[in-house]
Amino acid sequence: MSRKFVDKLGRLNPFGSRCKELPKALPVHSSQRLVRVFVEGYEDVAFWRGVFDRFTNPYLRFEISVPSREDLPKGKKVLLRMIPQASDELLLCVDSDFDYLFHNSTEQSRELLSCDRMFHTYAYATENYLCYAPSLHNVCVRATKNDTRIFDFERFMADYSRIIYPLFLWYAYSAQQESEHIFTLADFRASVRLNFLEIEHNGLRTLAWLRRNVARRDQALRERHAEMIEPKRAFAEKLFRRGVTPENTYLFMHGHTLMDNVVIVLLNTVCEKLRELSIAKITASSKKGVALKNEMSNYTNSLRSIRDVLLDNENYTDCFLFRRLQCDIERYLLSVLGEKRMREVFGDAMIVRP
Repeated sequence: MSRKFVDKLGRLNPFGSRCKELPKALPVHSSQRLVRVFVEGYEDVAFWRGVFDRFTNPYLRFEISVPSREDLPKGKKVLLRMIPQASDELLLCVDSDFDYLFHNSTEQSRELLSCDRMFHTYAYATENYLCYAPSLHNVCVRATKNDTRIFDFERFMADYSRIIYPLFLWYAYSAQQESEHIFTLADFRASVRLNFLEIEHNGLRTLAWLRRNVARRDQALRERHAEMIEPKRAFAEKLFRRGVTPENTYLFMHGHTLMDNVVIVLLNTVCEKLRELSIAKITASSKKGVALKNEMSNYTNSLRSIRDVLLDNENYTDCFLFRRLQCDIERYLLSVLGEKRMREVFGDAMIVRP
């Protein structure tokens, strides 16, 4: 290969060029041990970095990354295969999907729950935390710079969850039975997605439309699979013991469906109205001419992408599922550092009591 061609490749992809030396990681302090934390994919690095930031201590340094192998593998299956390698200094972090809810009733669930060095989200995925209902008003504020409350996200998501709960049970139960063809993810997504939001009366018309769609699909499933109705009822009781209620179903449903087909629809509509309110306030002011134009430019330049703000959301730490995740990590730290060091570093902030 000619030198000229190699140089051209280097300009197009400097990271692939052998001519350039890549930066090296800073050395671990002599008083610390490096703990490698492997996650499913690049999009998960920021979430788990935020989780472990809450456990910063002078004895361990956590480094979050995807598995470092030549074939660049990613995904939950890859991490499950790494369970034999897991240790105090190699942690694995994954989305729960349905494995937490299935609670040892499937091989993968048993595998995940039996490894005390594999941490899981409890919620279906990291996206469910990003869409935590009490945090969505703050997402709107950061995107629009308008703190006016025109929509109750918590009430809407509780209503939404109650409506989709019957279909959630159909999808989760058929998944546990390994008969997802009965009610596939594509069917579930099409049945619970929101095509619009009517803000008036906190989305009453939208919820009524969704309720009709869900009822039709639920009735069709009942008629087609009557033999599953009673076992599904027992399955619902099992899920209740794991924390699932009709009001919080959204935390356990497919994460990308929740984010892309429900929450983004809500945020787009609410944020559009908040921007309109802000612009109306500016144009109604006494400012004229250049001053008005500058004020409008200052406001529009301060706006942020709704999706970007949502992906940066970290206001989910009071979610009961997140606290369970924190407890798991604290138990790991207790076993590694001991009670004395844990109290020294975290004091009364500890959730788990030795």
